Amino acid sequence: MAGPSVGFVGSGRVAHIILGGLKRAGLMPAQVIASDVDLGVLTRLKARFPEIRIAHNDNREPASQDVVFLGLHPPVLASSLGEIRGCLKPGAIVISLAPKLSRVKLTEGLAGFDRIVRLIPNAASIIGSGYNPISFSPTLTVKEKEEIGSFLSALGQCPEVAEDKLEAYAIVTAMGPTYLWFQLQELRKIGESFGLSQGEAETAVAEMIAGAVKTLFGSGMTAEEVMDLIPVKPLGEEEASIKAMYHAKLEPLFKKLKG
Repeated sequence: MAGPSVGFVGSGRVAHIILGGLKRAGLMPAQVIASDVDLGVLTRLKARFPEIRIAHNDNREPASQDVVFLGLHPPVLASSLGEIRGCLKPGAIVISLAPKLSRVKLTEGLAGFDRIVRLIPNAASIIGSGYNPISFSPTLTVKEKEEIGSFLSALGQCPEVAEDKLEAYAIVTAMGPTYLWFQLQELRKIGESFGLSQGEAETAVAEMIAGAVKTLFGSGMTAEEVMDLIPVKPLGEEEASIKAMYHAKLEPLFKKLKG
């Protein structure tokens, strides 16, 4: 799989993330072909990555590459499998980036094609710092799995996990940054309003978060002991409602992805 040609069926945010990570690492494939029904999406991707080729509303060419990324939302992906299954090379590897559709369902939709990898992408992969859980079809050899892992290493960590855990990772890691980014951005702004420069505020928030995570998960203390280290908790009265919000929003979403 040295120097594979790459196709993207669906060229939205996730294609931008993966191509950004590959390019940043100097591992941009020599041939990348991306398709999408939205010409504006393709135009923006082409402007960011002028070396790629685009195919408007035509999935056949990207589906005929060595590595085929499926970057469509589950309902759209399910309805698109019939179009691409006749274009796949026998030795190709299909990498689905969507939750919900299992390898069994993908294989059924692809008329028995079972050289399938499922990957839950993480936005931080765009700078090579992602956490992207991956699950391989048992039909792939150890060597092929190693080659795929090496190819995707530009994105960050890609730990192999059981397929039935991918939807949990989709909630926790793929969507996880959205639960935190707006809060970190607001904390940075508040720091600036209190007299810190933008650089000082950004460094303070970044280092505080890194240390807080290490303390909670790596100190050997219980969660209760860690959270008792700071006596003043300005948002303490809101903790119960914030926790309830997490459960109210995320549990139904997880059930929908597993349904």
